[in-house]
Amino acid sequence: MSGFVVKPEPLEVPGLVHLHTGKVRELYRNESGDLIMVASDRMSAYDWVLPTEIPDKGRVLTQLSLWWFDQLADLAPNHVIGTELPAGAPADWAGRTLVCKSLDMVPVECVARGYLTGSGLAEYKQSRTVCGLALPPGLVDGSELPAPIFTPATKAAVGDHDENVSYEEVARQVGAETAADLRRATIDVYARARDIARDRGLILADTKFEFGFEGDTLVLADEVLTPDSSRFWPADEWQPGRAQPSFDKQYVRDWLTSAESGWDRASETPPPALPERVVEATRAKYVEAYERLTGLNWQ
Repeated sequence: MSGFVVKPEPLEVPGLVHLHTGKVRELYRNESGDLIMVASDRMSAYDWVLPTEIPDKGRVLTQLSLWWFDQLADLAPNHVIGTELPAGAPADWAGRTLVCKSLDMVPVECVARGYLTGSGLAEYKQSRTVCGLALPPGLVDGSELPAPIFTPATKAAVGDHDENVSYEEVARQVGAETAADLRRATIDVYARARDIARDRGLILADTKFEFGFEGDTLVLADEVLTPDSSRFWPADEWQPGRAQPSFDKQYVRDWLTSAESGWDRASETPPPALPERVVEATRAKYVEAYERLTGLNWQ
């Protein structure tokens, strides 16, 4: 069973109730009933939360999500109320904390793919489908799809795999109307973000969103369009038929599966600590993604 190599003890903050420790985030509820979401510097890969953190990662994820929420505000309402630190919170929470609406979350990972790679490529090689959707013959790693597709997954607990499912299965689980709303919102948000990224010399290959309901309104939640939840590729290096250089955790995945790490992914042995050069290079990838997308200098 995968999971945390060392599970952190959640920080106790007066006036906040700790609800959940995720792979990256700690979730609290304040006395008003709002959620406090704190992004740590933890790194996860292959269903393990690694023993080594990536400096600034939580702040990059939070600040980039906030930037994207602004770009998408006319397409999809989001769950952010503000960024003010709760009284008594540690100074280290600055820049990595969101005060959010408490939503009725939909238990579906809403994945949009504009390019073929990752688990989608693996399924395509077996059946020429992704989540039951038939795709044209002759596609390879990194191929652009004829149009973006909605390929949902069930949301797994820490240490478990998210499982790709068909659209029909999502409709069975959450209802036909909600499934249609999820698919439409996912593709619309992906298309907007793809165009914004393209203007900045980046390809948004795929991404995942989470949604919840505030009454009858579908609301975009969690993080959006970060290197943790998305694959960004440099457009000028895109070359279908091979793995693409990327601004995400692929650098960490590649090291973990290399001979140098000595780790057997198929075993239940926890992964080793990351060497400093991998930590520094991964941090640089996250910061570069932030700077290229937003046009702002990382402070």
